Amino acid sequence: MGLSNDAIAVLGFVSLFVLMLLRVPVGMAMGLVGVTGYAMIADVGPALKLVGQTSMRTVTDYTFGVIPMFMLMGAFVSVSGVSKELFRAAHASFGHLRGGLGMATVLACGGFAAICGSSVATAATFSTVAYPEMRRYGYPQSFSAGVIAAGGTLGAMLPPSTVLAVYAVLTQQDIGKLFMAGVLPGLLAMSMYVLTIAVIVLVKPGWLPAGQPRPWSERLLALKDVWPSLVLFAFVIGGLYGGLFTPTEAGGMGAGGAFLLGVLRRKLDREKIRTALLQATRTAAAVFTVLIGALLFGYFLTITQTPQKVTAFLTGLGIGRYGVLALIMVMYLILGCLMDAMAMIILTVPIIFPVIIQLGFDPIWFGVIIVMTVELGLIHPPVGMNVFVIKSVVQDLSFTTIFKGVIPFVITDIVRLVILIAFPMIALWLPGRM
Repeated sequence: MGLSNDAIAVLGFVSLFVLMLLRVPVGMAMGLVGVTGYAMIADVGPALKLVGQTSMRTVTDYTFGVIPMFMLMGAFVSVSGVSKELFRAAHASFGHLRGGLGMATVLACGGFAAICGSSVATAATFSTVAYPEMRRYGYPQSFSAGVIAAGGTLGAMLPPSTVLAVYAVLTQQDIGKLFMAGVLPGLLAMSMYVLTIAVIVLVKPGWLPAGQPRPWSERLLALKDVWPSLVLFAFVIGGLYGGLFTPTEAGGMGAGGAFLLGVLRRKLDREKIRTALLQATRTAAAVFTVLIGALLFGYFLTITQTPQKVTAFLTGLGIGRYGVLALIMVMYLILGCLMDAMAMIILTVPIIFPVIIQLGFDPIWFGVIIVMTVELGLIHPPVGMNVFVIKSVVQDLSFTTIFKGVIPFVITDIVRLVILIAFPMIALWLPGRM
């Protein structure tokens, strides 16, 4: 006697988590469970056919081209030292204030995130760029690490965000609209982080040092280095917003623009170009592996009707739509401790998305909310991915120290989520004007 579909679905989820605990890469684990589960219900032949078809279709699909393109743009930008320039400019403008270096780090993280699109990359880059500077000026370890961990989360919010692009692909939403939806919440996040630092300065006046004021000539000189990055960002996002090019074309334009700017400003030599190409290829390959695995797992979910059953269960709880939304967000916070943002979104969106549609929430707005919640999962105790990244770059930090520094920003994030749920227009205003 064979197992029922429900039993196979449960077995599938249990196997998936066991594989992930055994450190099997997420994409591989999802693909394995998906194909095996599908074979148990349908048959081995169709299940194996799915592997070939899905892999081919994913890597040759034009809309998916947006992911490697934006990754290439991010790689060119990070090897050509833009993070240092952004930090220098922000430091020159705000470094003289109490806690100013913290504010400078948040703003530089935001600027870098707007071109790079990855949280983990932003956190790793600024651990090497901003952390030593903050320590040199006498900032406490916990605060320095906390600011970088929080600033890193801007990577997934501000366009071009890889996580939002993947969400768009999975839910068949307009990538351009989702990128636009991330702009205002991303700026809100930056302003609220800066505000948090200002509050910390008010509450503990002597805790954070103030730097030396810089002459205006020096500030303007530092700003001179930043304009190419700003022009690149405005060109890519402006073109998307104005409908000049599709998201995939915007990715190509961004990568080409980043390459040209790097070469013209003599920031890219042969060695750095090679590094950037390798870096982008590696990351893209990793993302595509996870995507293919997720799609295979998705077929398995469809055949077991898991999404429909989860929808029926959650909507039948009688706790109202916001109650269900709160439940989903708590689940993301817990998952955030276990895996990175991309894997989390890819694994859960096919199951959760039908619930959201059934409850009548806006899919674009939900994309922003889910990315914010997932990012919060990356920094909150007991296990935040960004915290691990910072710890691996800065060896002499303890986890407790980093988490101590992150707590004020976690509170800020929760407040921001409440604001966004109360006022969906913050996320929906820009996409609505496209």
